[in-house]
This record gives sequence, structure tokens and C-alpha cells, in this order.
Amino acid sequence: MRLIIAEKPSLGRAIADALPGRPRRQDGALVMGDTTVTWCLGHLLEQAPPDAYDPALKQWRLDHLPILPSRWKLMPRPKARGQLAVIRKLLKDAREVVHAGDPDREGQLLVQEVIEHLGWKGPVSRLLVSDLNRPAVQRALARLEDNARFDPLYRAAQSRARADWLYGINLTRAWTVSGRQAGHDGVLSVGRVQTPVLGLVVRRDAEIRDFRPKPFFVLWADLAVERGRLRAWWQPGEAHSLDDQGRLLSRQPAAELAERLPGAEGRLTSLERQERRQAAPLPYSLSALQVDAARRHGLSAKSTLDICQRLYERHQLITYPRSDCRYLPEEHWAAARATLESACRPDDTLRGWLAGADFSRRSKAWNDGKVGAHHALAPTGKPAELSRLEKAEADVFRLIARNVLAQFYPPLALREVKADFLILDEPFRAKGQELLDPGWKPLFTTRDEAPPLPPLTEGEACRVEEAGVEDRETRPPEPFTDASLIKAMMNIARYVDDPAVRRTLREHDGLGTEATRAGIIETLVERGYLVRQAKALRASRLGSALIASLPEAVGRPERTALWEQRLSAIAEQGDDPAPFLTALIEDLHGLLDAADAGRIRAALESARGEQAPAPRGKRRGAPRRRTGSARRPRRR
Repeated sequence: MRLIIAEKPSLGRAIADALPGRPRRQDGALVMGDTTVTWCLGHLLEQAPPDAYDPALKQWRLDHLPILPSRWKLMPRPKARGQLAVIRKLLKDAREVVHAGDPDREGQLLVQEVIEHLGWKGPVSRLLVSDLNRPAVQRALARLEDNARFDPLYRAAQSRARADWLYGINLTRAWTVSGRQAGHDGVLSVGRVQTPVLGLVVRRDAEIRDFRPKPFFVLWADLAVERGRLRAWWQPGEAHSLDDQGRLLSRQPAAELAERLPGAEGRLTSLERQERRQAAPLPYSLSALQVDAARRHGLSAKSTLDICQRLYERHQLITYPRSDCRYLPEEHWAAARATLESACRPDDTLRGWLAGADFSRRSKAWNDGKVGAHHALAPTGKPAELSRLEKAEADVFRLIARNVLAQFYPPLALREVKADFLILDEPFRAKGQELLDPGWKPLFTTRDEAPPLPPLTEGEACRVEEAGVEDRETRPPEPFTDASLIKAMMNIARYVDDPAVRRTLREHDGLGTEATRAGIIETLVERGYLVRQAKALRASRLGSALIASLPEAVGRPERTALWEQRLSAIAEQGDDPAPFLTALIEDLHGLLDAADAGRIRAALESARGEQAPAPRGKRRGAPRRRTGSARRPRRR
């Protein structure tokens, strides 16, 4: 018997439907002749808690730290024992196993750890399914691979799970016990990703709190030229007091010039025209979709992920959603017309966009060299009866379909114009744009472009009709929102000070993964470290105090981003995981030495004196939890 083990029941049903014959149901599985399909329920196994290694470790004590398992143990999740027993029984009659986890690092771990935990020693193939529609699953079944090829991916995922356990268990226990000594009754949860994300928000809030606005001044002049009017802006030179961005810091010179300008004549000294063509935005990765869904529809990152999972599993309208890729396989281009026509025709909006698509176009989105374990989010081709979906589901599907349809539209073509004038021996500048071809732009916005400058000729005369000075102030940075925090997690190198590390991280950018970023934000909110104020995400007093009490490196992104770099080397280059874990253990000793009740007490007292918000509906301190951030995120 060939046994196929899927990651989730929805994938198991899709695989069974793609096989010849009619599936016969049995307990926890579907049978088609000599092939049986069963499934996990997300993670069936989890890292064993400390007391599974030593009962004495059930008590949280500083003198127990660091806790370092010599031989790692997994244990069934409480609700997974029944399905684990089903798989164990089926393995006894199997001659071959097919691993059908999701096509990513965590999916590789989830099924393979079950196969190894249950002691299977026979052959294992790998089935990679990124689209639950029957033809796509049939194509995947026709090109099974040897699972041994994916062993480095499994080792990387296993190393990530063990490192997260070591980091989260030890630091959470150290800070929680020290916090109790400082008078804080609750868990102080520390994690290798969640804590740097919290640190980003705490530092942004501090920038806003400490910001002191500075005045600056701009001078404008409305000019009459030969064929129209335009507004130009004074470009003060170094003889005036300017800040590092060239803004005028004194009002007096602007006011004096403004008084002299009305009626003054000048000429156009320089005219630059540059045509610019801009290709359509690429199809979405999950994080890019979460950013746009938050901006356009006010959806939280977690809501967008949940909607994508329903569109993928329940409705089968989109391909695998937890993707970090924004490119599509080249072979999909030939079938794109049929796929998009089938998917989009039931919806008026999508049908209108479809009518303008030119399917002979081939954008840079179709690139096998950019596609890894999975590709960008795309419609599957199943007709999208969006009127039968929830509004948010329809909104998200339209975004996904739109970005793929946009690949068949011409580039946006603009002519940018920069005009420099000399008036009373002072330089003025006007800028404008002329829309040459809207291309893909109407799919993304109905707003009109800014009006272009009137036709201009270098050397022509101008006359000032009116002038004025505007008093402005520098503005603080905006608070993080779901969209901007997800974007910051995607582009974490921007928040790193060390130039050498920043250069390295540009190639290995990202805090968290596509599958975990939304959950990290929600976890921080649930634990009372972040609070939502309208669309803004702000650090609570407890969150600010936790970051202040930790060594600076724990709350900054460099460590976890470099972890991802090391894990990528294990997954992609087959590096040995042992040095990675050894280095982490050495690092832990130093971090644990920094756990100090006095420092935590001072941080808590300082936070109470600030205006940071307290979490809504939460008492002081988080509810007691035993394992803090060390547990792996659940997959859905």
C-alpha cells in the first residue's frame, strides 16, 4: 500500500480527488485502491516541556538555567493523539510513504517529524502541491521527488524549532522569575522574533514621544508664462540657514523676498523632460498582500492570512498562500489567459479588467529563476462567484487577481518635467508630470494624476503674479500600523545600524516568515505588549518595560535576522546545524547573566511614569503561562 500523508485534511481530500477511482472513507483516511491518503492536523507533535527531561524542571528557578536537552524529545499534542494513532496503524501496512506537507520549511518539518517519530524506515517520496484544483494536484502527483532531496530543509526547520525552544524557554524563565522578585506577577515572555518586533514598536513610540517639532519655511510664487500658469518654489542657497534636508530655518529672508516678488519678471533658465516607464507591480507574496489589504481595506495581517487560507482550502480560488515569492513559473504563462478568463468572468469588476488585458504580453513576473519552493499568489482558474463570499474574502481575491491581470497591461508611461527659473537673481523650481499612457494604473486607482505643467520653452519669460510664505513644522514618524509593521519585518535591514550587517541582511531580509508575521503581531497584542489604537499599533507600559529590562541585542533585529541567514545556509547549502546551536548556547550563558530583578523593577517603575498605553481589559501583568514564547506557532 502506498501511504500519502498530507499536512491538513483539506489537502488530503484534494489529493484523494485527484487520484483514479472513487475515495472510500475510513477512520482518519481516504482509500483509493492501493493508495491511502491520510493527514496531519497541523503539528501533531511539539517540543517536550522541560519537565519531560527532568521533573524538577517543572518549577521555575534561576539555578536551573540554562536548560539544555542532551537528547531532544517530541510529544503528541493533546488533541492529536487520535490522528497520530491512525497514521501509526497505516504505516504498518505501507510499502511506500509520500510526504505531502506544504511546500515550505515548516511543512517539511511537520510531516517528516511524524514519519521519523513513528519509526518508518522505508522509502519516502515528496509531493509538492501549491494549488488544490484537481488538474494542478494531478500534475504534482505525476512528478514526485525523492524526499531525501529535502533533508537539508528539514534539518533547518528542526534547528529552528530547537533554537526557538532554547531561546524562549530559558530567557522567558529567567525574566519571569527575576520579574517576580521585582514585584511583577506574570510571565515576561521573550522570543527570538516577537521580542525584536516589540522592540521596533517601542523604539518608534520613543521617537514619537521624544520628538520636538522644528519650524521651517517655504516660499512659493505663482508665475504667468507664455501658455499658462504654474507654481514654482524658491530654492534657497547655502548663504541661508538650512537644515540637512535643505529646508529654510529662518522666516525673514523668505518674507523679504516674498514682498519684492509680485510683478517681478524672470526667465526659464533650464528645462528637463524625462520619459519614464513603470512596469506593473508584481503578483503578491503573502506579506506584500497583507500590506496592501491593510492599507486598502483596513484588514489586520492575521485577518488577511485567515482569508487567504479560506480562499485556498475551502473555496480553492487561489494557489498556496503562505508564499514569500512574487514571481510565477514560466510554464504558467501559456495557460494564464484560460485561467484568468475562467476565474474572473463571474465578477463585474474583474471582467472589466479582463477586457483590457493583452495576453500576448510577457512581463518579468514569469521567471523560473526567481521561483523557489512556491510561487506568487494567483487565481487557480476556478470561477470566482464573489457574491457568495464574505466581503473581505471578495476584496482580497480581487487584489490577488488584479496583480496577476496587471502583468498583461502596458507599462505606465509618464513624462516628468523639471523647470528652473531665475527671478530677481533667485532660483525657483517647478515640477510636473504628463501622463502619456495610463497602462496598468487604472486597475489600482481611479484618482487623477496631478495636472501637468503648461507647455514650456527654455529661455521664455515669466512674470510673478502672486507669492507667499508657508510656515511649516517637521513631523514625527508615524506610529506603526499592521501594514507598516509587516513591511518593516519584511525589510528589517533598514532598521539595522551596523553597515556591514545591513549589507549582509539585504540578501537575507526578513524578520519572521510569511506564515508567522501576522501571528507574531497578534501574540504581542494578546500578551498585552502591544495595543491597537484605531489603526495604530503602540507598545503598552508592560511592553516598553520588558524591552528596557532586556539586553539591547535581545530587542533588536540583528540577531534573529542573522539566525535566518544561518538557517538558510543549512536549508540551501546543507550546512551542519551543530555549530549554529552550539553558538546559540554560548550566547545564552551571557544573556542569562543579564537577568536582574533590580533592572526589571526600575524598568517597570519608569514605564508607569510614562504615557505609554496600558493594554485594554488586562490587569497588570500577563496571565500565568508556563512555556511563554517557546511554543511553535500553530499552522492552519
